[in-house]
Amino acid sequence: MPLPPQVEKLVADFDKILHQPGQITNVLAQIEEKTKVKRLHLAGGLIVLHALYLVFGRFAELLCNVTGFLYPAYISIKAIESATKEDDTQWLTYWVVFALFNVIEFFSDVITRYFPIYWLAKWAFLLYLHLPITRGAETLYARFIRPFVLKHQSGIDQAIGKAKEGLSDAKAAFNENVKTN
Repeated sequence: MPLPPQVEKLVADFDKILHQPGQITNVLAQIEEKTKVKRLHLAGGLIVLHALYLVFGRFAELLCNVTGFLYPAYISIKAIESATKEDDTQWLTYWVVFALFNVIEFFSDVITRYFPIYWLAKWAFLLYLHLPITRGAETLYARFIRPFVLKHQSGIDQAIGKAKEGLSDAKAAFNENVKTN
């Protein structure tokens, strides 16, 4: 049974990436040469093992969060050090979406008890956000976050101003209290 064209394109793109020079692809090439198993199948097997661990593993939450943080953090540092602005925007957008998702997720611990594949779903979502093929963070930002912020920007700015004022007043009261004691 043939695969849908979108899946075939995704597999072909992934295979192309696996043949580009790099540390991981060089290791896969060596394993492919020794075992005679295509690196596409090796990588697919590793992804399946990773997915199974995210469903049944004891440290699935940690693995999911490390996967969603370490690679993007490393690439963000490289983007900061590069001369172009485009990669900075891509990764800054990722971190905005990532942070918003983590704030929302903080209130949803109950979900993990009743949704056994939560960490797998979150991992897939984080991959969608940061993979260059999908550019999911940019899509979510443009469709949802940006319009919301633009619509409510003045109210947000006022709330931030009031919070700053309150903190300044609290700091002044604290300093005054310290001086009198």
